[in-house]
Amino acid sequence: MNASITAHAGAGPARAAVVCFACFALGIAVMHALRPDYPPASHMISDYAVGPWGGVMTAAFGCASAGCLLLAIGMVRSGPNSGWEWLMALLFAVVAAGLFVTALFPTDPPGAPSTRSGDIHDISFMVNVGGIVAASLVAVVLSWRDVRWGGFRRLGAAFAVVLLFALVVQFKTLHHGMPYGLANRFFVTVLIAWLISVALAIQRLRPAR
Repeated sequence: MNASITAHAGAGPARAAVVCFACFALGIAVMHALRPDYPPASHMISDYAVGPWGGVMTAAFGCASAGCLLLAIGMVRSGPNSGWEWLMALLFAVVAAGLFVTALFPTDPPGAPSTRSGDIHDISFMVNVGGIVAASLVAVVLSWRDVRWGGFRRLGAAFAVVLLFALVVQFKTLHHGMPYGLANRFFVTVLIAWLISVALAIQRLRPAR
């Protein structure tokens, strides 16, 4: 009876997380329509939080933050069997905090003077990326060490590889004249897909024993 309650308690936050990540994706899509003056190739998605309709992008980052926090809660309430699950939950909590900071402190648009807000935003970006990549690698280890996560083994490994590839592409294109905006959208697309896949995996977890 307690095991069933634990499994259900973890599935609820995971389902809510899927909604949050869907809202995050929708917010980004909407901003492309609201700000056609921002060429996708030369603007990161963070640029949408500056200027007209910036509140939409800020809300989208808030949804992403809430989604990661819900993943952390879902993992904890599912009854972690090992330190790896606790570590993954902690990483999601860190990313949730980082995305909250990202939402609070807008970036500096291309060509604009550097500001404290922009510097904090850049630091939060590095925290978010580092936390997400670390979580994806922990998920791979977890899928081999915990039978409850065995069904996530192939998909988790594939996402970890694609996430790392997208991250390399992102940093390799961070130069003037390069399509760093498109690389940013590629990374974020893979990221959203991975986050949703983790949320679905948490929903399918068998009761902890």
